[in-house]
Order: sequence, then structure tokens, then C-alpha cells
Amino acid sequence: MDILGATLRICVDDLESAIPFYERLVGGQALRFERGGVQVAALGFFLLMSGPEAELEVLRKVSATIAVSDVDEAHKTLTELGADVIAGPVPTPAGRNLIARHPDGTIYEYVDRRRP
Repeated sequence: MDILGATLRICVDDLESAIPFYERLVGGQALRFERGGVQVAALGFFLLMSGPEAELEVLRKVSATIAVSDVDEAHKTLTELGADVIAGPVPTPAGRNLIARHPDGTIYEYVDRRRP
């Protein structure tokens, strides 16, 4: 499994007021999308999320998003190492993802850029 990088997940109250800071910080434009009632802005290594508190409460349990070359390969490796895949793989606006709980209890999202 090739790990390509990690993205920090940040829940914010007001996405529109948070985006300009991060756009200037990373020197680029936000890629915006919505997922499950949550508004998302991807900026460099930051993923800003805003929406209903019930949805954000679930999202806060995921420590980070880890980019991999292939989610299916990540699924195989994670399960072989004793991780519990609790969701996915499923398609997303940017590719595919899965959510896994590592043996130490930490929860991560794994994503690739492969279109289904």
C-alpha cells in the first residue's frame, strides 16, 4: 500500500469565513463539494467541513484523511494488519474511500483518486 500523504480534517462553524484564510495560507483555490449535508472545502492538506452538528460529531471521530494509490489495496493491507474496516470502499466526488479503525482504536479515512 502506497501512502501518498495526509489531510487534516477541520470542522468549522462558518465555512465561508474560514475559506479565505486557508486559500491564502496554501496559495490556491478551494475545491468545494457537499456530502451528506456537510459542506466541504479541500485546500492543500486541509479539509474544512461545516454542517449539522449531528453530522460533524461523526466526522470528528476520524483523525485524518490518508491519501493512498489504491483503496482496494489499502483495504487488503489494513485487514491483514488487524484493522477493522467500518465503511467502504465507496465512491466519493474525488475518487473512492474507506473508513478504518486501527488496532489502537484510532479511526482514519483512506482515499484514492480512482474514479469508479
